[in-house]
Amino acid sequence: QVQLVESGGGLVQAGGSLRLSCAASGRIFSDYTMGWFRQAPGKEREFVAGITKTGGRTDYGDSVKGRFTVSRDTAKNTVYLQMDSLKPEDTAVYYCGRYLFYSETTIPRAPNLYAYWGQGTQVTVSS
Repeated sequence: QVQLVESGGGLVQAGGSLRLSCAASGRIFSDYTMGWFRQAPGKEREFVAGITKTGGRTDYGDSVKGRFTVSRDTAKNTVYLQMDSLKPEDTAVYYCGRYLFYSETTIPRAPNLYAYWGQGTQVTVSS
């Protein structure tokens, strides 16, 4: 059974930090680009960050660049999202997904190119 499980969300004050984790099963993780997305109420799912299968390339959405850092630990089958200098507008449910296709360099930003979404983890930033 293919599965992604996000964790690490919570309530934090503006300026604070959180680290999200995405635990994956088997080969759905190790050979593929992984992405973090978020969705606020009434809004579309938005690209936050992505990382290639080796971790050699990363990409970030404009609104989080310089504040968030994506990484992966292949031995633990886990992708992380370190979020610093959090703002109220970062409030959303955060999801991780796996890129549909094998690629060593591509990090797509369109959510419909990802699959195996987890249940998400809520991040709430108070002002």
